[in-house]
Amino acid sequence: MSLLDRIQHLDDALSWKGDMPTQGRYTAGIAGERFFRAIKEDGQFLATVCLDCDITYMPPRLYCEQCFAHLDEWVEVAPAGHVHTFTVVHRDLDEQMLPEPRIVAFVVLDETDGGLVHYLDEVEPDEIYLGMAVEPVLKEKEQRQGSINDIKYFRPAGGTA
Repeated sequence: MSLLDRIQHLDDALSWKGDMPTQGRYTAGIAGERFFRAIKEDGQFLATVCLDCDITYMPPRLYCEQCFAHLDEWVEVAPAGHVHTFTVVHRDLDEQMLPEPRIVAFVVLDETDGGLVHYLDEVEPDEIYLGMAVEPVLKEKEQRQGSINDIKYFRPAGGTA
């Protein structure tokens, strides 16, 4: 099916069969680089704020998605948050069974209008609930490299590690 063909069935819109020879590289950009540097160097979580729209962006952005204003108001926010949604992953990207299931969650940080997708740990899948309070567990400072992986995972708030 080409891009110009009219879609007759929903399945036609969901996928195309065949290979797509592409490569990509994610770059954090200016806002992401500052965000990851703050975690790496100080264990701080930074967000940007649009004062006109009263939105605190997590992860931080350079421009407001509502009014397109340049965002130069940076604030430190508490890394505590809550589980907005989650899933239990049983297979890896190659469809192989994982030795143990992994829990992936969208964690909304409490002082922000956004959040991060990351692993949950120190909790069993049947103990998780929407709205559960969580906190990040960071790698030791000397092990941090300035990426999302500097956050090892989120755990139920008040946990010990």
